[in-house]
Amino acid sequence: MTQAPGLASRRTRVAVIFGGRSTEHAISCVSAGSILACLDRDRYDVVAIGIAPDGRWVLAPDDPSRLALAGRTLPSVDATGTAVALLGDPTSAGLMVLGPTTGPAQLAAVDVVFPVLHGPFGEDGTIQGLLELAGVPYVGSGVLASAAAMDKEYMKALFAARGLAVGSYAVVRREQSLAAVYALGLPVFVKPARAGSSLGITRVTEREALAPALTQAWRHDPKAIVEAAVTGRELECGVLAAAEPGDACDASVPVEIHVTGGQAFYDFEAKYLDDATEFDVPARLDPATTAEVQRLARAAFDALGCEGLARVDFFLRPDGSLLINEINTMPGFTPASMFPRMWAASGVDYRTLVDRLISGALRRGTGLR
Repeated sequence: MTQAPGLASRRTRVAVIFGGRSTEHAISCVSAGSILACLDRDRYDVVAIGIAPDGRWVLAPDDPSRLALAGRTLPSVDATGTAVALLGDPTSAGLMVLGPTTGPAQLAAVDVVFPVLHGPFGEDGTIQGLLELAGVPYVGSGVLASAAAMDKEYMKALFAARGLAVGSYAVVRREQSLAAVYALGLPVFVKPARAGSSLGITRVTEREALAPALTQAWRHDPKAIVEAAVTGRELECGVLAAAEPGDACDASVPVEIHVTGGQAFYDFEAKYLDDATEFDVPARLDPATTAEVQRLARAAFDALGCEGLARVDFFLRPDGSLLINEINTMPGFTPASMFPRMWAASGVDYRTLVDRLISGALRRGTGLR
């Protein structure tokens, strides 16, 4: 895109978009704060764009401290800021100010967008489609991979089609028979099919608890997925698209998650609010298992046609076999998030990681590829 009139700077203009309408709004804000704090202002002009819980787009302060967790208080986008919009028109000026402003030219040319959005209306292909229409390059996977990765039903189907092992599961909507769910046995995990950050998830050990668990999941998504519990170690592995065209994607060292604070599983509280989780970074695995985790992480990335980055979650069963639990196309970038921690342990520090993602998005561009 062309340089905004009257601006002498030739720095890359990055719009960091965060917040959003999903239940992961707060975690998106925390992730964005970490990214804003690391962006080198000698290299980048930065525009912070918040999406309020009601969907309103506003100019946000470029102040990472406002987006940090404060104890158990979660940050949120202030909807009273100057309203902006991204036009889905590649011949337009991109981000447009909808209210009074003293510097509209500062938003006239955005080179690349970092959509730090988690969950529906952001990580699910929706904003990716808007950015494709607008002709603005962006960090992360395209429309199809984003949508498929967000919907656990289709994600698992695509993995299985590529011969990748996944656990037993059933998909259920309201008023549907629970026969397939009962066939899974107990315990099971009941989840919203299209959500993340472990929101709305219940571990069910008695049949009487299934109905309330499904009701909880349906509060987040009208489609729930019920997964048979897997005995094994929880592992995660990060994937980055190749730094150079034609090269294979890169996989990080795996990590292992240990929930130690009394939670039944790695839920939202254990992830973000409680000192209840320990991590082995890297995981204590033999070289052959490490290599297999990395191979499968790359295979999962390729199976969905992912771009930019992803985090792949696994179960390592007692017999040494691996199951893919899920893939996340915009993993958290909070200080506690595994994706940047895995790459730091692999020799890629946070700032280098963000720089690589931005340069990759600029190189990839938009459109069919």
